[in-house]
Amino acid sequence: MEANKVDKSSQENLRINPLPVPPPVRRAIEKLGADVALARRRRRISQASLAERIGASVSTVKRLENGDLRVPIHFIARALHVFGEIERLANLLDTAEDAIGLALMDDQLPQRIRTRKPTPDAGAL
Repeated sequence: MEANKVDKSSQENLRINPLPVPPPVRRAIEKLGADVALARRRRRISQASLAERIGASVSTVKRLENGDLRVPIHFIARALHVFGEIERLANLLDTAEDAIGLALMDDQLPQRIRTRKPTPDAGAL
């Protein structure tokens, strides 16, 4: 009977989220949660106070700090705002600093640039 419970919960999880979470993603979210908890404690802010400031419940703050993957990103962003770190979120994927994206774009640049011959129809007016 215990096996049925495990099978049923794993089937429900697959319906909710069909893709498994890669371990690096899980570790990054858990680290972010631990960092939020540490930043909150260093600033001597209670979980209740942080919850009030970000417009969430205390249980949401606890889940965020425990690295729960289901915490909406806007609560994470609001927490970063409270800590004065919102710019770091805004610059996560700064396209001007995207070395891979810029390299891929550079690979697609043409080798030569040719001037176009003017057509007789192309006048000033």
